[in-house]
Amino acid sequence: MCQHCDDQSSDLSHKISRRTLIGGGASLVAASSLSGSMLGMAGSALAAGESQSVAAPEIKAHGWGMMAPGEKLRPFDYVHRSMRPDDIVVDIMYAGICHSDIHFGHGDWRKFDYLLVPGHEIVGRVTHVGPSVSRFRVGDIAGVGCMVDSCGECEYCRAGLEQYCVKSPTLTYGRNRDRSLTYGGYADRIVLNERFGIKIPQGMDLRSAAPIMCAGITTFSPQQYYNIQEGQRVGVIGLGGLGHMALKLLTARGAEVTVFTTTEAKRTDALRMGARDVMVWSEASNRKDFKPYYRQFDYIISTVPYQFNVNMFIPLLRFEGTLINVGVIGDMGTVNGGLLVDGRKTLTGTMIGGIPETQEVVNYCAERNIRPEVEMISIDQLNEAWDQVVAKKARYRFVIDMT
Repeated sequence: MCQHCDDQSSDLSHKISRRTLIGGGASLVAASSLSGSMLGMAGSALAAGESQSVAAPEIKAHGWGMMAPGEKLRPFDYVHRSMRPDDIVVDIMYAGICHSDIHFGHGDWRKFDYLLVPGHEIVGRVTHVGPSVSRFRVGDIAGVGCMVDSCGECEYCRAGLEQYCVKSPTLTYGRNRDRSLTYGGYADRIVLNERFGIKIPQGMDLRSAAPIMCAGITTFSPQQYYNIQEGQRVGVIGLGGLGHMALKLLTARGAEVTVFTTTEAKRTDALRMGARDVMVWSEASNRKDFKPYYRQFDYIISTVPYQFNVNMFIPLLRFEGTLINVGVIGDMGTVNGGLLVDGRKTLTGTMIGGIPETQEVVNYCAERNIRPEVEMISIDQLNEAWDQVVAKKARYRFVIDMT
């Protein structure tokens, strides 16, 4: 890791602005894997002096994926790329289901004609480390989020903002920069550069830790960047996987949160999680419906993953208020410029977070016992779970149990 990446106080990270299962016996071929049970709480590494594994020439895996957009998820056997000297291999214990997985699987953002194994909210145990690895030992519990590598050399990588890597970060599933494939968390193991492993604090509940790797960091990062303070009024649009984490994190820092949800059945949950107020809205809502909230909010965080009429929410911002999009990756529709100039308002967006900030949110949640609300499923329930997410019936993150 470069000298800046572990330094969360690096000036550059603040100066650079952000842009607007397992039913098969897969095994590693080479060094011996860790024996013993997979614990449900984070444990310490193996005793000091434990011999380290050597790089495996071939990393076999078993996971669930698809070969074309829109297909149903089904089991596959495949082989990861060979380990590099600074790689670790993680046997996956828990993996969250993010709406982004579904967007990728449905081809909403890009088409694909290769084996896609989704999943970028991962917690597991390190079983192999390369000879250059210094941050992890065999037996450590590690988290894996949306990235598994980056160039490590550009100004953004050096600032701990790897998600904005000039040469493009290597996503957890998809393709490497050399066009080789990467495979995600709906599987029994994953390989990644050690810089992208997240250390899980001792005693942290592992099942609920997994969604923090995406839903947690995606909603924590803008709160940090904009330095949202106690007493500020913040709106959260959407109460799903991202929205409920935004609400919990905002509440923890003392913000006064109003949730805007399209699901009446979520009202009670929002209040229980700390919302001061809840409005149930739809595309049919009009200006009169929103009038009680006009010019009320310092910030609004939108977690909605689909295009919606953002013009309904811009008037709810106070003078110089900011609406932050973390949900829509694609066309947001027509934005009325007059609504922005009336009060010098800002419409912006952020994308996940860098590795230092991801470690920060994991530690933050562990220290304050902030837990995503999860529903545990088995790997063979994946397709049903995807349908439930699309139907807004998840409460609030499905997590695959692969122990």
